[in-house]
Amino acid sequence: MRLQKATRFALYAILDLASDPEKQFSAAEIAERYGISVNHLSKVLRSLGRAGLVEAVRGAGGGYRFTGNAKRLTLLDLILMFEDIDSAPGAGREPGDATPEGRALGGVLEEIEDIARATLSSISVATMLKLITEERRKGGADLPADGAPTVPAVSAGR
Repeated sequence: MRLQKATRFALYAILDLASDPEKQFSAAEIAERYGISVNHLSKVLRSLGRAGLVEAVRGAGGGYRFTGNAKRLTLLDLILMFEDIDSAPGAGREPGDATPEGRALGGVLEEIEDIARATLSSISVATMLKLITEERRKGGADLPADGAPTVPAVSAGR
């Protein structure tokens, strides 16, 4: 699954902030850690703030902190804030869709979307934080050669 930049930035920011909810992080700190644009991240953080997931603290020593519920907030919740992952029935009809082959293929693709949706809705931010801790323990170093942290892949079986 390919996610838009804003969605990935939101996931990185939430995972970073939720790892230490008492601490405040500046947009610049988070952006530097992931090698992303501060300007773009700031827009994403404003959206997360409007959703009540982060709080902006102004002034010296200010920044952002996580205010959501890591056990209840799922990857699907975050992804749906920034993109539409559902294909609307009847939208974007393609040549061949009305044939038996097209209908069969459509059914398979719809099932794949349902599985992806179910998987994303079953993985909370708290679960991701545990996976990240495991990944750090296994891998040792946090950063690959390009300096950008990696978020571990999650299999449907977890």
